Amino acid sequence: MIVRIAFLACMAALLLALATMPAPGHAVQPDEVLDDPALEARAREISAGLRCLVCQNESIDESNASLARDLRLLVRERLVAGDTDAEAVDYIVDRYGEFVLLRPTAGGWNVLLWAAGPLLFLIALGTGIVYVRGRSKAAAPTEAALSDEEHARLRRILDE
Repeated sequence: MIVRIAFLACMAALLLALATMPAPGHAVQPDEVLDDPALEARAREISAGLRCLVCQNESIDESNASLARDLRLLVRERLVAGDTDAEAVDYIVDRYGEFVLLRPTAGGWNVLLWAAGPLLFLIALGTGIVYVRGRSKAAAPTEAALSDEEHARLRRILDE
């Protein structure tokens, strides 16, 4: 009986936690949704790949910023006008720059950015290997023996 009550209490707590948990965040307002489900699905897919220029760590699909709303509406306008997905994205990139893409392209000058991480890692690895090998080949420092004059001075200091 006690086990059953404990089980029911746990289930009630779980249901309460699930009921109070926020729903997955999509900031798309009902007035933005297109009537055509296929166009709306395309718009959602495109807006999931575009960065909110205010939040910078969210897509425009998840952001509540007014600029993100404007971008969502712009994507939908372009799709309704007959643009393909690529044309709609290109239009926004031409207007706001490549920073608006959550996954920047790997062409042009961006190749330098994509290659910089691995290249710097290889340089650091090479530098570390050269340093370690140089340290292992270096002769261990030896202390020079005291001269007769230094021994005599040390004895005088210790005798005092």
